[in-house]
Parts: sequence; structure tokens; C-alpha cells
Amino acid sequence: MTYCCGILVRDGLVMIADTRTNAGLDNISTFRKLHTFREPGERIMAIASSGNLSISQSVVSMLNEGMENPATGEKETLMNAPTMFQAAQRVGAAIRRIHDIEAPALEANDVKFDVSFLFGGQIKNDRLRLYMVYSAGNFIECTVDTPYLQIGEHKYGKPILDRAARYGIDLYDALKIGLLSMDSTIRSNLGVGLPIDTLVVRRDACDAELLYRIEPGEPYFHDLSERWSAALRAAHMGIPRPPYVTAR
Repeated sequence: MTYCCGILVRDGLVMIADTRTNAGLDNISTFRKLHTFREPGERIMAIASSGNLSISQSVVSMLNEGMENPATGEKETLMNAPTMFQAAQRVGAAIRRIHDIEAPALEANDVKFDVSFLFGGQIKNDRLRLYMVYSAGNFIECTVDTPYLQIGEHKYGKPILDRAARYGIDLYDALKIGLLSMDSTIRSNLGVGLPIDTLVVRRDACDAELLYRIEPGEPYFHDLSERWSAALRAAHMGIPRPPYVTAR
């Protein structure tokens, strides 16, 4: 299990991913799930993965190596995609290519082809965009009305995003909200855990403003978690008790 979220606001993009993978309670490991592709000043793209680790790693490797276009003979990668939309299409194409290669063997061993991605970033002269790409290779795009997308174990972190994530908030407030969402998920699901990889991209910069890994015991994240717990307890205590009394 994993949890990844992306928040797209007026000033930029935040992407956050945990690093825990498990194949049972006694087989827990750490693997990077947030990968970046960048040429400073020209393009910055990031992809976060959820689902079967072997499948997601194969997709990312194929995006790095490129796929030959049968019509043109060109090696298509994320680094030569002309637009973010076409880059998202290449992510979908890589998923379908891996499915064609791996699905028969997986099905023979009763393993589900389970993978999904968040893909976001900006290419110079194109818009900053954020997509969710499904296991079939199709995708949806983040909008101003709901400026976030999630994959993986999303239910525990969704309430804070629903209440606080707005398109007009400050970029680093978006990062804080994303970290609160991650903390809520870690508190409620042992399949999600530190370290956490974070990316902040400012609109039109076409580079990463922040690319940072939060390790266990990191002071800010620990303080954020404790303050959030205390704030929730204080809010709970500050709300009047329900006035409902059973008639006697």
C-alpha cells in the first residue's frame, strides 16, 4: 500500500509520496515512488506511483528509455514530449506496453495488474498540469474546482484536502496541507510510512523549487503532527456537546 497526493494551486504544484512497500507484515521495505524528469528552465515533470511495485518500476524505466513510434521511428520519452498532454499520453502508452508484456504471466500466477500514477509538471510555453493515470492508460486532469488528486490509500487523507485545499492558497500552505494529509494517513494505516518525498514546483519556473525527503524523526514533520493532533483535540473540546436528550 502507498499514499501519494498532488495539489495544483495558482502559484504552482506540490507532489508528495510515501516510500513504504510491504508484501506482508514481515516484509516491509523502502522504495522511492516519486520520480522527476527535468531540464532546468525548459521542463520539470514528476511521476508518483501506486500499486504493484514491479509494474510501476517497469513503467518508469520504459519512460526513461523511451518507446519507438512505429510511424516515425522516433524514440519517444518524457524529455522530448512537446506538451504535457502528450507526455501524459506517453505515460498511458507505457502502461499499456507493460501490460501487453507482463499481464499474461501475472494472470497465470493470479496477480492483478494494479498500478496508477500521478503525473504533473510544466514544459516551457505550456501550462502547469496535473493528471491521474489509471491502469488502463487513460487519465483525468486536475481542475480549479478540485485542485488535488490522490492515489493509493487515499481515504484517511482526503478530509483535510476537501476542507482546506483551494486553488487560491499559498504554495507552501498547499505543501503543509499535503503533509497533514500524509500524516493522517500514516496515523491510520501501517501500510503507509516515512520517509516521505516532496516536490514543489513554482508556476513558469520549469524547475523544482523544493525536492526534499522527510526522514523519520525530522523535526518539522514531527512538530506538525503533534500540533495537528493537539489542534484537533482542542477543537473537539471547544465544540458544545450535542443538545440531544432522550425524553424521560
